[in-house]
Amino acid sequence: METYPQFPHFKPVELADRDFIREKFWSYQPEISELTFTSFFIWRTYYQFQWCLLDDCFVAYCQRHGRFFATEPVGSGDRPEVVRKILKFLQAEKGEASPTIERVDRTLAAELEKAGGFHLEPVRDYFDYLYRTEDLIKLPGRKYHRKRNHIRQFLKQYRYEYRPVDKESLPGCLDLAARWCRARRCEEDLGLLEEREAVLESLKHFEALQIQGGLILVNQRVEAFALGELLNRETAVIHIEKASPELPSLYAVINQQFAEKAWSKTTWINREEDLGEENLRKAKESYYPERLVEKFRVRLAG
Repeated sequence: METYPQFPHFKPVELADRDFIREKFWSYQPEISELTFTSFFIWRTYYQFQWCLLDDCFVAYCQRHGRFFATEPVGSGDRPEVVRKILKFLQAEKGEASPTIERVDRTLAAELEKAGGFHLEPVRDYFDYLYRTEDLIKLPGRKYHRKRNHIRQFLKQYRYEYRPVDKESLPGCLDLAARWCRARRCEEDLGLLEEREAVLESLKHFEALQIQGGLILVNQRVEAFALGELLNRETAVIHIEKASPELPSLYAVINQQFAEKAWSKTTWINREEDLGEENLRKAKESYYPERLVEKFRVRLAG
């Protein structure tokens, strides 16, 4: 019988943890995009995730720029008490004067408000964008006129083929990721370098992560791809989306095609957060989300 680390003994996130962590998250039926094993795995180097079990809850902490913070605990234990314990751990063992849990969902926020003793702060830059799948497929009405026009213009100039991502197409996706980075000068931007690492991890471990992908071929070359998975029974989450810098209209095409070909049986699509980046916020708002999924920063009160 496999055993997993118990608090206060933590371990790094590894592929071998996939089934256990995935089952924990799936049982919770999360609404926020962070609560997938894929997210923890592809960003594990960036955040230096360490995880363990505490009162039957999955708990993890991160280290960025010399600071430590924790992620939302998930499990059947007393979550307000788990939150207290992990915050006090970060204070006592990691030297955080005012430790936080980041990206807490509305469900846990309500549990903490009821328990008392916590300070909760909504963080707009972390809010996820939630769309109706049908809207992303059909792009209905006047508000989507520009998106439909982008697709029409592309179809006038190019012939394309949509395919699911598979083992044979992964080299083409890696080539596009490299071309995208050269065009955007990733080497000169720390944020883009870190994102590149997550993209490469998702492609290199595509089969092991058991995620889904779709790609667009133009002249037999991969010019766009997207990767995602089910977040809960009604919602897909899109982790990665890339298109050739030379064919900007392709973002509208891969967005619509991936929604239609891979996720038409879902009700919702979560396209993650914008991190406060103005251009990314404008792009996500241009698809008219049904609503934003709130996330909170949590501290001990007093």
